[in-house]
Amino acid sequence: MDAGVELVEVGPDDWRLWRELRHRALGEAAHAFRTTLAEWQGEGDREERWRERLAIPTSLNLVALLDRRPVGMASGFPEDDPDVVWLHSVWVDPVARGKGVGDRLVGAVVAWARATGAREMRLGIVEGNATAEALYARHGFRYTGEVNGILPDGVRRDLVMARPLNA
Repeated sequence: MDAGVELVEVGPDDWRLWRELRHRALGEAAHAFRTTLAEWQGEGDREERWRERLAIPTSLNLVALLDRRPVGMASGFPEDDPDVVWLHSVWVDPVARGKGVGDRLVGAVVAWARATGAREMRLGIVEGNATAEALYARHGFRYTGEVNGILPDGVRRDLVMARPLNA
């Protein structure tokens, strides 16, 4: 299922690749993110901003390659609470969906989170995103009942899902 999928850790020097994927993600799946493409374009589209995003201490930033073509991304971020890490920026290009790319990305970030010593991994999911919900549920994430924020449309909510890391 995931033949030809390679995960590559990226850092500040890879900002152009990350920017390209993030722009594609926000353009293709605007309904799935709390931020908008407009927020990351124009004045917000500065090299230093992208480098800072990829230089968050003790974070993990992965790009998925399918047959050496970038088709997905995911990040893990530390939290103020050392027992909690967050899964962010998960996206898979439509041409690569159904090929195990999302599972590989989420699985790799969960493995990283365990290695940090954190006890819980959390993520924000836009309500109604059934495809993402199914992906996260396969990896042990469950809704907490918490709201992580309201989307730019002022209507939809970003809900919290979490999973223990000691299991």
